[in-house]
Amino acid sequence: MSLSVASVTVAYNGAKFLQQHIEALLRQGRPLQEVIVVDNGSSDGTCALITSRYPNVTLVQLPENLGVGGGLAAGLAYAALEKRHDWVLTLDQDSVPNDDGLEILLKGIESLKDVKGEVGIAAALPVHTETGVCYPPLIWRDGFVKPSAELLQQPIWFADLVITSGCMVRRDVVEKVGLPRTDFFIDFVDFEYCLRIRSRGYKIVVITRAQLAHEIGNAREVRLPGYTQLWPNHAPWREYYVSRNMTYAAWWLYPSSRTKRFVVRHLARHAGGVLLFGSDKLACLRKMAQGFWDGRRATLGVRFGPS
Repeated sequence: MSLSVASVTVAYNGAKFLQQHIEALLRQGRPLQEVIVVDNGSSDGTCALITSRYPNVTLVQLPENLGVGGGLAAGLAYAALEKRHDWVLTLDQDSVPNDDGLEILLKGIESLKDVKGEVGIAAALPVHTETGVCYPPLIWRDGFVKPSAELLQQPIWFADLVITSGCMVRRDVVEKVGLPRTDFFIDFVDFEYCLRIRSRGYKIVVITRAQLAHEIGNAREVRLPGYTQLWPNHAPWREYYVSRNMTYAAWWLYPSSRTKRFVVRHLARHAGGVLLFGSDKLACLRKMAQGFWDGRRATLGVRFGPS
């Protein structure tokens, strides 16, 4: 019996992105059994666009913006637990998969033979559209470890952390591990979910031929001597969640002295990046400090959001 695969896209004021995004999903050489869009309380006509142009797309409307965490949880609850699709492909609204992306992911899983039953997530490789720079999956060693250039060139390899967009989740993972955290709102939602899945013994496989165009927010390439990186230029409210959720994970979910030191160093480096490359430096640094304090105190939930 063929596998049933659905896609779940979390959308917020995404009308300008969704036509290209949905058309790419509908063009998949290996068709999706259901295309699902979770609308996070948009005010830009997102819902009207979907209902008028794409009546075959399932629209899940949330009453307000519940962030990536709330949107993913609602989408996976519907696709995996209610509709019982075997795999769920999770996506951001500004990502565009290649026409053969789903087929390559499924063939990659099948090629693993004896260990394919241990795979909980199969991930594509997101590539920034303008620069061609990939957003690499990461290894977790009490902190982030970037894969080597040689590993990135391998057709299939195993990671610990992947971003939401372009990642396929098995139904039994959702049944056994649960849903993404809604109290994280945005940022580190996907990484926390990956760590939880890995802790239950599942593998996360990266299939590098399955690439998708991904904007990675408002990222731009920044250069210093011997250093080139995509800088996301987050708004101050977003920097709050980056800092808070990472700090909470280090102090409450995976507490160790090494993890805590890593998070402090990581946030300090990021603060340096804000000073060098950020557009709203003081406000971002204040929100980072508030996020660190709230993470230490385990103060979660939705505190701020886009205006």
